[in-house]
Amino acid sequence: MFREMRRKDRAMVEEETKMLLETAQVGILSTVSTDNTPYGVPMNFIYTNEVIYLHCALEGQRLDNIVNNDSICFTVVDSVELMPAAFATKYKSAIVFGKIIVVEDIEEKRKGLIGVVKKYSPDFYEAGLRYIDNAFEKTKVLKIEVSKMTGKARA
Repeated sequence: MFREMRRKDRAMVEEETKMLLETAQVGILSTVSTDNTPYGVPMNFIYTNEVIYLHCALEGQRLDNIVNNDSICFTVVDSVELMPAAFATKYKSAIVFGKIIVVEDIEEKRKGLIGVVKKYSPDFYEAGLRYIDNAFEKTKVLKIEVSKMTGKARA
């Protein structure tokens, strides 16, 4: 199913790819609907302990899609710098394949949401915990169990 990376000279080692997943701000979650229509949506996320956590509303297209097909692709691009004179772009990117589930365990769900607060609002941790408490029942947490990841960069 997976092709080899065409530009192996740009491949990042696994640790670099994991570092990118830990620090990048936005990723694109791609799912497929029951009629095979692809759907990609930008999302905030955290990468921790070899999994990716995302949060979303209680309903929506991505949730409809993963009920029928839990296979996903998650893509991150960061450190983008245009090089107009060279007709090129500097970048770092990661592509993750895996299975996605809705987290049902209360403690794991809370852990995922706390991770989001720590990453995106570290200076507002206490307020973030209150926000989690207030929005907990109106929020789903999704977990991507990574089966394959690749990283690529142009310096």
